[in-house]
Amino acid sequence: MRARLFQSHWTDWRDIDDRPAVTGGIRGKRVMLDLAFWSPVMTAGLLAGGSSGLLSVYIVGMRIPFLGVCVAHAALAGAVYGALAGLEGTALLLPALAAAVVTAVALGLADPQRLRMDSNVVLGLLFSVTMGLAFVGFGLFGVLGRSDNDVRGLLWGSLTFCGWKDAGLMLAASAALATYVTVFRKEMQAILFSRRDAAAAGILVTPVWTGFLVLTAAVMTVNFQTVGGLMIYSLITNPAAAAFQLARGGAKVTWLAVLLGAASGLGGFLISALTDLPSGAVIVLVSAGLVLLAAVGRRLRG
Repeated sequence: MRARLFQSHWTDWRDIDDRPAVTGGIRGKRVMLDLAFWSPVMTAGLLAGGSSGLLSVYIVGMRIPFLGVCVAHAALAGAVYGALAGLEGTALLLPALAAAVVTAVALGLADPQRLRMDSNVVLGLLFSVTMGLAFVGFGLFGVLGRSDNDVRGLLWGSLTFCGWKDAGLMLAASAALATYVTVFRKEMQAILFSRRDAAAAGILVTPVWTGFLVLTAAVMTVNFQTVGGLMIYSLITNPAAAAFQLARGGAKVTWLAVLLGAASGLGGFLISALTDLPSGAVIVLVSAGLVLLAAVGRRLRG
């Protein structure tokens, strides 16, 4: 519905442009009103895309893209059981965040070498548990006669209904993540290269890595409203995949991934608003299109 409002407002702007100059004051007020209406949505799109782009550099660099799927389903399971307990609306973010953080801590403390399992195998195990819990919870809605509309909203996402409160949560999570990777830049780069070598160099790998995973869980959870729990993992993979095609060097790749993520969030929203298509799906497709363009551009450069 909000997308249709965007289209009607856009039409009104064009109609006002064709009127005599005496309506200039009305046009100015209308533009200001519409900008105020859509500013939190566009801000949320930029923040969600930018923070996801920053995350993607480390997730792709560590070759653990499955992390997004695992944490997303953990947060979804938390939201499901929160709704079954009577929570609704934005309050569902609390159990979702709690479940995502617990899963992140478990991942951080799990040492693949001691467990004799690859990191992706550990992620797959936790994913299967969280997915099973989430869908058992969905089944309980019918058994208990409860509505699952709020949970489905987190499942699919809807950027067009984000307000300044949502944008504020995204800003806080994004700022915390940016601060963390700045303060622990050397440690994170060493872990990206090799967790074993980083530990041998005296770096406290487990606490640093666990802290990063906890912030990952926070960023992904508050970004659920942009693209939804089922598609958020695409946005934390594609920006870095495109950036690695176009740039070399940690700093350049990081900044480019952030910019590409932000462009995906804002560009996807604008396209979805003008076409009345689901914003989450369009944002993901835009980010995938940027990966394709980056790959083609790299090939053309030789």
